[in-house]
Amino acid sequence: MNGYFDWNATSPLHPDARAAWLLASDASWHNPSSLYKEAAAARDLLEHCRERAADLLDTSTEEIIFTSGATEANNAVTRWFADSSSAPVLLSSLEHPALTDPATAFLGPRAITFPANPDGTANLNALEHLLVTHRPALVSLIAASNETGVLQPWPEALALCRHHGALLHTDASQWIGKILLPNPGLADFVTISAHKFGGPKGIGILKIPASLHRFRSLRGGPQESSRRAGTENTPAAAAMLAAWDAAISFLASNSPDLLAAPRDSFESSLLSALPNLEIPGRSAPRLWNTSLLLMPSGTNTKWVARLSRAGFQVSTGSACSRGGGASEVLAAMNIHPDRARLAIRVSSGWSTHPDSWSALTNAFVSLAPLIS
Repeated sequence: MNGYFDWNATSPLHPDARAAWLLASDASWHNPSSLYKEAAAARDLLEHCRERAADLLDTSTEEIIFTSGATEANNAVTRWFADSSSAPVLLSSLEHPALTDPATAFLGPRAITFPANPDGTANLNALEHLLVTHRPALVSLIAASNETGVLQPWPEALALCRHHGALLHTDASQWIGKILLPNPGLADFVTISAHKFGGPKGIGILKIPASLHRFRSLRGGPQESSRRAGTENTPAAAAMLAAWDAAISFLASNSPDLLAAPRDSFESSLLSALPNLEIPGRSAPRLWNTSLLLMPSGTNTKWVARLSRAGFQVSTGSACSRGGGASEVLAAMNIHPDRARLAIRVSSGWSTHPDSWSALTNAFVSLAPLIS
C-alpha cells in the first residue's frame, strides 16, 4: 500500500470492516425479512447499523436508507424530484457524474447549474440569485470535491435553502471518513459511499427527510420500509459502520494540520522543482489527503503510466472519467481544457506514511525530464 495514492477512487478494506463483515457473514447471513429466529438476528444487526448511522448523522433511523452506494443514491434523489415535482433543481457545476448524469437524464432542462468560483468553491451569490428567480425544489452541492479536494460551503448553502424554501442534497462520499465537523447529516438528503472510507464496495446510505413517506428508490419488495426494494446486505452494512467508526477514531486522534503536513510538503517541493506546475484549489480549504496537479508537460495518462511503473498509483482525476478527458470541475474553475488534460490527482489515506509522500515527490521530480 505504500505507493497507493488513489484513495479518492476507492480505499482498501479497513481491518475492522473486514472483521465485521466476516463475523456477520458467518452469523447473520440470513435474509433479514424472513420470519425465523436466525433471520431475526440478521434483522437486529441491520437495525443496529441503522441506529449507529443515525447517531453519527445526528438524525433518526426513519431517515436512513441502505443503498448499493453513491450512484444509486444520487439516481434515486434526482429521479424522485423528476417524478414528484415540476420545479427546477439546482446543481453546482462541481458535482460528480453520478449526480449530473442522472439529473440531466431525468430532469432535462429543469436541471439548472450554478457556477463555481476560480478557487473551486461554489458561488453562493449565484446560488442565491437562482433561488430567488427560479424557486427550485432542490439544490445539490457536493460536500467535498472528489477531484480537487476543495471543501464546499454546504452549511452556508443549507442556510440559503432554508431561507428560500428549498431542500438541500449533498453528496458526502468524500467527506465522510475524512472530516469530522460540521455534520453533513444536517442536509435534507445525504449520499454516503462505504468504499470511500474503508468499507466494502456495494453498500452506502441515503439520508432523506422523515416526512417523505412516499419516497421510493428501487421498486419491488417492502424492504427499507418500502423505500428501497431488494434484500439488504447486512454483512456489508456492518462492515461499513465498523469502517466509519474506525475513521472517526483515526480523525479524532490526528489534527487536520498534522494529517495535511505530508501533502503540503509534497506540494511545496513540487512547486519548487517543476516550473509551471499548478495546483487548482490550493488557496481554498481542502481535504487533507488530496492534491490535484496540472503538470507542466506531457500528458496525464503518460504520467500515470510512468508513475505506475515506478510503483505509484495515481489517477487523472475522477475515476468515472477515465482516459484523460477534460474535467467538468476544472472547466467550472475556468481552467482551459488543454491545461485540464494535464491533471493528475494524488490522494492518500489512513495508512499512507509520510515517507511514501517523500518517495512520490522524488518520483515526480525524477520523471519530469523524461516526460514531454
